Amino acid sequence: SRPQKVCLCPFLPVHPLKVSTCLYIIQHPAEESRVLRTVPLLAACLPPDKCKILVGRRFNEDRYPELATVCRNPNTLILYPGAEATNLEEVGVVSSSPSVMIIIDGTWSQAKDIFYKNSLFRLPKQVQLKPSISSQYVIRTQPTNTCLSTLECAAVALSIMEKNKSIQETILHPLQALCSFQLQHGAQVHHSKEHLLKNGLYDKPMPKNKRKLRRMELLVNNIKI
Repeated sequence: SRPQKVCLCPFLPVHPLKVSTCLYIIQHPAEESRVLRTVPLLAACLPPDKCKILVGRRFNEDRYPELATVCRNPNTLILYPGAEATNLEEVGVVSSSPSVMIIIDGTWSQAKDIFYKNSLFRLPKQVQLKPSISSQYVIRTQPTNTCLSTLECAAVALSIMEKNKSIQETILHPLQALCSFQLQHGAQVHHSKEHLLKNGLYDKPMPKNKRKLRRMELLVNNIKI
């Protein structure tokens, strides 16, 4: 759906990746209107039955019976960092059945709202990724240097769950092309808020909200938030 000179089709896999893991992307409605969102690229890399996208803020069993069943499956994981989360590399497979992973797509505040206000998402085992890579999604500002886009999270997670490093490289390829095209056409590299604050480059007015100010102080002082 892009102009031919910036078409991303040549950077997608010729055939959808063969994976046993099914992804459920829980997408905040605001993400649908973003021009440079990454979930469409992720969906283009995977078979339709392995990447299911549900858009909304509130999810209950009555309206989403399939999702409720998935959340109660012992093989389902939800990717959301925090004190209760286990590093994905350390999670053992419960059985030989295909695994399911739920990933929330939105800003960090939107993802937090969805996670904590939907009890279904506290049923699966909570996992997180080790902060071993920096985001290549350089055309959008991230809170910290180790925050990743939804596509990057999915790429890393699938490569771990499928025990296949090439999956990560294949899924990241169209994202790298997207960023390259945008930079060639006038976009600027977006450093993380953490980088800008630490280097005195943050040029926006400081928030008046005490909670937001506290979060900025934590970023500057290398304290996990």
